[in-house]
Amino acid sequence: MSNISRRKFMLTASATTLGTFLVHGCGSEAPPSATSTTASTSTSSSATPAVNVSAADAPEVKTAKLGFIALSDFAPLAIAKEKGMFAKYGMPDVEVIKQKSWGATRDNLELGAENGGIDGAHILTPMPYLISLGKITKGNKPIPMNILLRLNVNGQGISVANTYKDLKLRLDTSVIKERVMKAKAAGTPMTFAETFPGGTHWGWIRYWLAAGGIDPDNDVKTITVPPPQMVANMKLGNMDGFCVGEPWNLQLVNQDIGYTALTTGEIWNRHPEKSFAMRADFVEKNPKATKALVKAIMEAQMWCDKPENKQEMCQIMSKPDWIKVPVTDIIDRSKGSFKYGDDRPVVDSSPHVMQYWTDGASFPYKSHDKWFLTENIRWGVLSGDTDYKIIDKVNRSDIWKECAKAIGQEAAIPKSDSRGVEKFFDGIEFDPEKPEAYLKSLKIKKV
Repeated sequence: MSNISRRKFMLTASATTLGTFLVHGCGSEAPPSATSTTASTSTSSSATPAVNVSAADAPEVKTAKLGFIALSDFAPLAIAKEKGMFAKYGMPDVEVIKQKSWGATRDNLELGAENGGIDGAHILTPMPYLISLGKITKGNKPIPMNILLRLNVNGQGISVANTYKDLKLRLDTSVIKERVMKAKAAGTPMTFAETFPGGTHWGWIRYWLAAGGIDPDNDVKTITVPPPQMVANMKLGNMDGFCVGEPWNLQLVNQDIGYTALTTGEIWNRHPEKSFAMRADFVEKNPKATKALVKAIMEAQMWCDKPENKQEMCQIMSKPDWIKVPVTDIIDRSKGSFKYGDDRPVVDSSPHVMQYWTDGASFPYKSHDKWFLTENIRWGVLSGDTDYKIIDKVNRSDIWKECAKAIGQEAAIPKSDSRGVEKFFDGIEFDPEKPEAYLKSLKIKKV
C-alpha cells in the first residue's frame, strides 16, 4: 500500500462500525466553522510585559490562526495566549482555535486562514509530512508544511478495559495473543483505537502490539477516534484498548472504566510527540511573524516545565475553552505521578513525565522525524522509496536555532540535528543513519 489515497484515510478515520456515538463524532467533517471553536482572547492578569520589538523585527502581521486538540501537550499554546507571550513578541491578535479531530486539523490546514481555515497547529509529528507529500489531502495535492518546534516528549498512554487486569496486560502484549487469536477466529476481533492513521498514537499502539507478536493489520481491528471521545467509547464497550495523550488516560482511571497498561515513555523514553507546524506559505510570507510565534511558544514551554507552575498550568487547561475536564484529570501525570489503575503502586517522579522544554524536548530533531517516516514505510502508508530529503524541506530547525539565540537560550541548541541511536523497550534500535537496517530487524511489517 505504497500510495494511500485520502479517501482510504477518511474511510478508516470515520470508524462507522462503532455505532451512532462515533458516527456523530467522527463522521464526515463539517465546514471549519462547525468543527472549531475559538478560545477566549482574554489574557491572564499576570500577562508577560511586552518586549520592545524594534521596527526591524516587527512581525508582518499581528495575528495567526492556530489549531489545537484537547490534549495536555498543547499547553504551551494556551499559556502563550493566556500569559500574553504572543502579544509580548508583537502578535496580540493570535487565535488559538479548538479542532474536533485531527481530520479537522488537516482540513483546516488545507484551507489556510485566508479561506476560513488555520495557519498552523499543535499537530501529530508525522502529519506535516503526510500533508506535504499529499498522502492525506484532497486529490492527494501536496501542501508544503514546516515543523518549527517540538511541543513535547512523552506524555501519551495505552489504556485497556478492566477485563484485562487478570492477564496483567502491560508492556508485553504476548500475554493476550491467545485471546487475540481466539477472537479473530470467532470473527469478533479485538478492537484498538488510535487518533489518526499515520500519526503518533497510531504508531505507538502498532509498535506495542507487534512487539508481542500481534499483527495490527491482520490479527486485530484498529479504528480511529478523536482524543476527547476515547473514554466515552471505552465506557460504551466499543473498544478493548486505545492509545491517546493525556488527560484521557488518567480520566479513564479516575472513572474506573479501565486502566493504563503503559505510558508511551516505557516504549521509548523521551520519545518525540507533538509538533508546532505551519503552512510553509505563511512562513515564507511572514518570516518575522513566524519567529515571533516560535519565541512566544518557546517561552511558554519553559514556563510549563517549572514545577511551581504546574498547578496553574493545569487549572488553565481545565477551562471550557481549552480541554474542559476537571483539574484532577490533568494534574497528577503533569507532575510525574502515575496511578495506573491496576494493582501496581503509584509511581512518583516518573522518568516518563511529559516535558515541553527540559533537556532538548523542544528541539525538532530531524532524526526523530526520520523514525516517523520509517515507521510509516514499515506499515505501508509511505512507499519504500520515499525520499528522506523531504525532512530538510519540512523540518525548519534553523528557525528554532535562530529563535533560541534571540531569547537568550543559545546553550539549549544541540550540536547536531540527530539525537543519535534510539533504543526501544524490546531491544530494537533505530540508527537514523541506517533506517533500512531498522526495518530489516522488525519481524512484523508490511514493507
